[in-house]
Amino acid sequence: MIDGKTRTCALLGNPVEHTLSPVIHNTLAKRCGINMVYVPFLVEGEQVRQAVEGAWALNLLGVNVTVPHKSAVIPFLSGIDREASCIGAVNTLVRTEQGFCGYNTDLSGLYRALLAEGISVSGEEVILLGAGGAARAAAFLCALRGAKQVYLLNRSLEKGEAVAREVNEKAGRCCIRAMGLDGWKQLAGDQYLVIQGTSVGLAPHTEEAVIEDPGFYRLVHTGYDLIYRPADTKFMRLVRAAGGKACNGLKMLLFQGVEAFELWTGVSVREEDADFCYEQMKKVTDQQAWSVTKKEPGEHE
Repeated sequence: MIDGKTRTCALLGNPVEHTLSPVIHNTLAKRCGINMVYVPFLVEGEQVRQAVEGAWALNLLGVNVTVPHKSAVIPFLSGIDREASCIGAVNTLVRTEQGFCGYNTDLSGLYRALLAEGISVSGEEVILLGAGGAARAAAFLCALRGAKQVYLLNRSLEKGEAVAREVNEKAGRCCIRAMGLDGWKQLAGDQYLVIQGTSVGLAPHTEEAVIEDPGFYRLVHTGYDLIYRPADTKFMRLVRAAGGKACNGLKMLLFQGVEAFELWTGVSVREEDADFCYEQMKKVTDQQAWSVTKKEPGEHE
């Protein structure tokens, strides 16, 4: 029940209409007995400073930040975590006496999600598809968590090389190598962890994969698609068809939220509570997928 002691947490971003974050945090608050509510707020780019200052003035306990504001909020924070500073983006603001401090739980959330699926990054040879925001976070994860080598495949070699240089420099080790999308044909061996970090596979392109050559998938022992909607992407189906293990990114979303919740509340989320929350998230994504299939031609999402 909401009362005068209820604390508020929020999401700042644009768009925010289809976010699953309220499912995560409101479910966890109820399960953990925390008097807290979580709501999303649409924030335009020119209003980022006012949004951060307003959140502070309104005594919000914590804030999540999503695209396109993950870097734009940094100048308005009282401090920033070392790992978030390295990445140059934050997604979680924690209230302190001096102001909000910024953290990045995308990286740690992905790490926990991989571990939950029985996937280790340490010592692995990794193929990373893409060089955008999600793939960049995955590149930092691989570099900072001990991947042996990362082959970053991207349509734009120039953009891939820029990400590789940045990550290698900030991580203090030269483990990221940029290549074109067909660079996999130059690789020796056939046991790679592949992280799919492009937007290919999202609606309306659900029947596409960034690489469709069956030869590529014979290199893959495990494929992790950062996309979680749809739950079963063409990339995942191609991985399984070649005999590999395939996972989607829903647990990454779960665990980045769990980490934020723990930072805000000081409560360690129990495994059974995280599992319950994950099931709730799957129900919502299934319902959303069904509603899309029932729309009339020409109807907007």
